[in-house]
Amino acid sequence: MRFHEISHGVYFDDLDAFRILHNARYLLLMERTIGSFWHHLGWGTIADDADNPDQHHLVRAQDISYERPVRGTGRVRCRIWVDRLGRTSLTIGFSILPMDEDRPFAHGTRTLVKIDPQAKQPTPWSDDFRARVGPYCRKRVSV
Repeated sequence: MRFHEISHGVYFDDLDAFRILHNARYLLLMERTIGSFWHHLGWGTIADDADNPDQHHLVRAQDISYERPVRGTGRVRCRIWVDRLGRTSLTIGFSILPMDEDRPFAHGTRTLVKIDPQAKQPTPWSDDFRARVGPYCRKRVSV
């Protein structure tokens, strides 16, 4: 299974009163990594619907487990992959990792649902979207 991974800085203003990475910052790092992933696949900016009909999606659910704290400033890696690709939904798996080992600080998932921007209802992902994210999929579902 392929994954997309980038490193992020952890700065003083990311820390809580105990000088560990604030719990909300883990999701921000994951959000930035997803943005990098979309850019990597050729969807870096808001585009015309004809150029990227899959850009309209909403977050349906997020789940995160904190395994151990990120202490102080420095750098971390954020790794994402497609945990599940359904007909109208996509679940992204992620891990926040130290720079020098693969034992995560935190891990979790985010589920997106593609919507029709006018009807505000779920709609299937395009064949182009499926082809681009396919190599990063752990599991495909057609339901």
